[in-house]
Amino acid sequence: MTPTCLPDLAARIRDDLARIAHPRAPWLKARKAPDGSTALDVLVVGAGQSGVVTAFGLKRSRVDNVLVIDKAPYGQEGPWVTFARMNTLRSPKDFTGPDLDIPSLTYQSWHEARYGADHWAALDLIDRADWNDYLLFVRQVTGVAVENDTELLSLEEADGLVAARLKGPAGERTVFARKVVLATGQESTGRWWMPDFVERLPPRLRAHAADPIDFAALNGRVVAVLGAGASAFDNAAVALEAGARSVHLFCRRLEPQVIQPYRWITFRGFMKHLADLDDAWRWRFMSRVLGLREGFPQATYDRCAVHPNFVLHTGAPWTAARVEDDRAVVETPHGAFTADFLICGTGIAMDFAARPELAAFHDNILTWADRYRPPAEERDDRLSAFPYLSPDYQFMARDPERTPWIGSIHLFSIASTMSFGPSGSSINAMTTAVPRLVDGITRALFSEDVAAHWQAFLAYDVAQAEVRDTVPGLGQAAE
Repeated sequence: MTPTCLPDLAARIRDDLARIAHPRAPWLKARKAPDGSTALDVLVVGAGQSGVVTAFGLKRSRVDNVLVIDKAPYGQEGPWVTFARMNTLRSPKDFTGPDLDIPSLTYQSWHEARYGADHWAALDLIDRADWNDYLLFVRQVTGVAVENDTELLSLEEADGLVAARLKGPAGERTVFARKVVLATGQESTGRWWMPDFVERLPPRLRAHAADPIDFAALNGRVVAVLGAGASAFDNAAVALEAGARSVHLFCRRLEPQVIQPYRWITFRGFMKHLADLDDAWRWRFMSRVLGLREGFPQATYDRCAVHPNFVLHTGAPWTAARVEDDRAVVETPHGAFTADFLICGTGIAMDFAARPELAAFHDNILTWADRYRPPAEERDDRLSAFPYLSPDYQFMARDPERTPWIGSIHLFSIASTMSFGPSGSSINAMTTAVPRLVDGITRALFSEDVAAHWQAFLAYDVAQAEVRDTVPGLGQAAE
């Protein structure tokens, strides 16, 4: 295929999807909402890669009454052109995901259609802007409709349905859904976290790595970055490339983490079946993975190290911070350090109460701390705060009598990691995680309607043949 053949590729994909569409029969029963409208079968919140591919998977299972919303404008869903600051994806280029095992829908097929096969063969890693364009292509060619600039404000129970209050361009409204999927990214069950003593500083002196940052304003200034994960290095690199006078990256470890545990666990058995293990094995594996954190690749380090004004401080956590002469001063075990601006690459804190959409049940979400007590040597309070999810990604209630309806809400994000391993936030797990999620949703929808399906089956009377010239009685063969 020659470059810029995307229309031809789109036609090929649609033909492939039509060829594997069996069974085509619609099967869902319309459900009336309290306001007289027809309830959605599924509301998907978030139109990044996880939300769009979930909606695509549902369409393949003939769950068509689906609404996908995203609070971001078109093209800015997810992190890729917003707070992601690496030049390329870190996953190997041949990792598949959004295609759900359809060859014509893979990133490779899209890349070759746009740039040519030779360009793909020479490619090392995928440009993140290209990945964003590819995801928009997947959304368009699979027919997943998204309502952008629309935010989820709250979720509540309503006569056996979930009432979702939305705010969009036309104002606020409430929609009703049988099932809800929260594909809301890394902060889905919490907030971006930085040390309290940093957060108390004036915003002009500090930011989180996920915040919008005016890097051009850092030209000629001293920047200090807390954290030694990939995103911390990415932000340090952008500051250096913007002309910072110097950038100092502070790592609490004596040696930065360079092992990427997600590479080892990327095999079919682990990704499909970790969730089928008992709690002790799931905890053991995921506490090791998340305890190591995500290692950075060589290219990420080199992007910083190529600058002579980059300094890596190891064994140097920040223990306090203050303002002096309109600059930030951080304390470390090696003494004080003064910078013009601080960036915290410090990840997420689980904090259900920080999410408005979880307000109605935030204090009744079952967590790993409620369900499993690890051996003393494996204890990790940070991981214990993760939600403990059902086998189908559903929230579970500490007290089922209080909020039993939260079983209709499926969480498909970074917060599902403790229960499922790589899932709603990982490209490498999409081809196993999305089918599991979709199967869980369709299982529940079918089970809830089983009595109606039984009655429809009993009433089924469509003949597939017409028998003519019959003779009453036993009859006798003509001689």
